[in-house]
Amino acid sequence: NEHKLKHRRLPLNIRNHFFTEKVTKHWHRVPREVVESVSLEIFKSCLDMVMGNLL
Repeated sequence: NEHKLKHRRLPLNIRNHFFTEKVTKHWHRVPREVVESVSLEIFKSCLDMVMGNLL
């Protein structure tokens, strides 16, 4: 999938401070229908629904 982010392991705990390290696992949990939304507004509303279900 072209929308997947690369997740690689970094040594030490320094990796915990990088944005990409923090969000990669969460991004991969977002359903494909949300990621491939046709507009930003649809993406935002779908993401809000998905995030609401996770909390």
